[in-house]
Amino acid sequence: MVRALVTGVTGFAGSHLAEFLLGNNVEVFGTGRWRSKTENIDHLRDDITLVEADLKDLSSMINVVKKVEPDIIFHLAAQSFVPTSWHAPHQTLTVNVLGTLNLFEAVRKTDLDAKIQIAGSSEEYGLVRPEETPITEDNPLRPLSPYGVSKVATDMLGYQYFQSYGMKIVRTRAFNHTGPRRGDVFVSSNFAKQIAEIEAGAKPEMKVGNLSAYRDFTDVRDVVKAYYLSLQKCEFGDVYNICSGETRTIQSVLDLLLSMSKKKISVKKDPERMRPSDVEILHGDCSKFRNKTGWTPEIPFEKTMADLLEYWRQRV
Repeated sequence: MVRALVTGVTGFAGSHLAEFLLGNNVEVFGTGRWRSKTENIDHLRDDITLVEADLKDLSSMINVVKKVEPDIIFHLAAQSFVPTSWHAPHQTLTVNVLGTLNLFEAVRKTDLDAKIQIAGSSEEYGLVRPEETPITEDNPLRPLSPYGVSKVATDMLGYQYFQSYGMKIVRTRAFNHTGPRRGDVFVSSNFAKQIAEIEAGAKPEMKVGNLSAYRDFTDVRDVVKAYYLSLQKCEFGDVYNICSGETRTIQSVLDLLLSMSKKKISVKKDPERMRPSDVEILHGDCSKFRNKTGWTPEIPFEKTMADLLEYWRQRV
């Protein structure tokens, strides 16, 4: 039986990936910190093995790799919220860059012959000029946040460890993905939670940030399938965009969610939700990945939003 290690299994994408792997007869081990919230995986606790680990500690990661001896590794653990990276750049770079370095070193020092997928981000592209869309993997990387910088560094570490040590690393750059269990700090999930709270009796007023940005959204359940396929069919050392290839404004996401509620809700701009610099357009081209794997997103955006709103209705 194939054995997988998922770093950050207690997170949003990690929990969905664990479900997908179990459905494909893969034995799942996942890392978490002793204080990690586990509600995303509580329904899987009997089916997966949770291993305590600290990405910032090399000896901890070596112990995990020795204990699990995985055939495949999905590196999802990260400080993944862009605005937090402005307030905590040191923590973001430490967790994301040194954490990735420690994972690679643990695999190298234990002579483990595992395939490794590292979850990069479209935020690596950052400042994208209109004539550069849709964005291919060859586009210049001009990150506009400490988070974006941290993901460029982890991406390049993946390339370097492949070149220097022949490690079987595939780099992916996922564009925006969302769905049930998405943290409430992320835009679509925040909208859905506010609507659910208003339906439950809160004041009928929503607070929003920049609504003019264009984003390329994919359902998380399609994205984790792409992560799995990347280790089955992609070239080691190479990088692949994972996205829908379609863009929509944040305003249109808000409008869609509002249309799913019977409540009359007013919308108010909140200066606190504006970023020091925001990426205006993220419109991806995933033809390279699609040609390698045959992957294509299957879940319509309307279903993603309906499922997300229902998730929050059950929780507020």
